[in-house]
Amino acid sequence: MSDLEIWLTIAALTCATAITRSSFWVIGEHVSIPTRVQEMLRYAPSCALAAIIGPDLLLDPQGTVEFSFHNYKLLAGAAAVAYYLARRNMLETIVFGMACFTALRLLLA
Repeated sequence: MSDLEIWLTIAALTCATAITRSSFWVIGEHVSIPTRVQEMLRYAPSCALAAIIGPDLLLDPQGTVEFSFHNYKLLAGAAAVAYYLARRNMLETIVFGMACFTALRLLLA
């Protein structure tokens, strides 16, 4: 790509980002979102988090699903979920999950 093409691409992406992010301020209250859609949007962060974390916990480095005791990420993730269900503290859950993963990786590998 030439320098001009690179700068045009950067400018186009900047405009696209600015337009999509500012559209909510520009439109404001003129568009109403149906109640059913608002209720469904409550679950969007949870779904996005599951879509990011799920493959990392389930897939091995070759990209195949691994349900075994050699999958330390999956074991640490399950322990972290159990810890969260017992304590209901997200920061402690993150620390506990990382501690479990580190212990499994160092002690069993």
